[in-house]
Amino acid sequence: MSILVLADLHEGELAATTAHVVAAAQQVGGDIDVLVAGEGVQGAADAAARFDGVSRVRLADHSVYAHQLAEPLSALIVALADDYTHILSSASTTGKNVLPRVAALKDVSQISEVLAIDSADIFKRPIYAGNAIATVKSDDALKVMTVRTTAFDAVSEGGSAAIEAVDTVVENTQSQFVKEELAQSDRPELGGARTVISGGRGMGNGDNFKLLDGIADKLGAAVGASRAAVDAGFVPNDMQVGQTGKIVAPDLYIAVGISGAIQHLAGMKDSKVIVAINKDDEAPIFQVADYGLVGDLFELLPELERKL
Repeated sequence: MSILVLADLHEGELAATTAHVVAAAQQVGGDIDVLVAGEGVQGAADAAARFDGVSRVRLADHSVYAHQLAEPLSALIVALADDYTHILSSASTTGKNVLPRVAALKDVSQISEVLAIDSADIFKRPIYAGNAIATVKSDDALKVMTVRTTAFDAVSEGGSAAIEAVDTVVENTQSQFVKEELAQSDRPELGGARTVISGGRGMGNGDNFKLLDGIADKLGAAVGASRAAVDAGFVPNDMQVGQTGKIVAPDLYIAVGISGAIQHLAGMKDSKVIVAINKDDEAPIFQVADYGLVGDLFELLPELERKL
């Protein structure tokens, strides 16, 4: 068996999620290649080559792949696909954008959000907002899969895989990059933070999210939110944690004023330690919390910050 892992890139650098996808590929078994596609991404290829278990890094460095648009990137992967039995990526915005197109072009089914691998053709994935786990067997000759990276520990570094240039340059007349507007923050990126503090509808309004900032600064935490808080306009949607937001699994997750709807739990229940702060002692969030603090968050948060 041979596996191709699509590397996640962030501003031209290799994203940490790639190491988790390589870990999933190791559980499938076989030779693992990592595809690094972008412009000016030699450094990302060098970083991928250091992952344990990687046999080869395939580097497609060209302007057409600069922003990892789905059309040229999927065409590139399809051009390489005959060399592989499995194609994996993280269930990130890039993976969700590119791999469905690859699966369609190869006329195979995609398996999404894989969180466990039983064998080379049997996988587990969540359904019904994570309330049930489906065991899926694929008979396709090519398995196209997105991986929930929080379910796999990242591989370590220590390898020295060969880096091979890919000469395939596809034409892209279907789409063009216009612009991107990235939120700037000194805090850790939400998806990869080791500590996350999130606010919900109980925060009352967007200004009250400042109560989380001091705690986040002292803990070196990222700040998230529930869908209810995002829908209410308290905070922007890039802060949303949950089934339709970002899936996180930090060492510590603090949920403040969050009732614990199924959709939110699906995005954070794999956290190592969960702390819930809510005035409603019957809120569903307490069913998954390791520690619960019942009380008025407007009194408890300033006290917590002072204690820290």
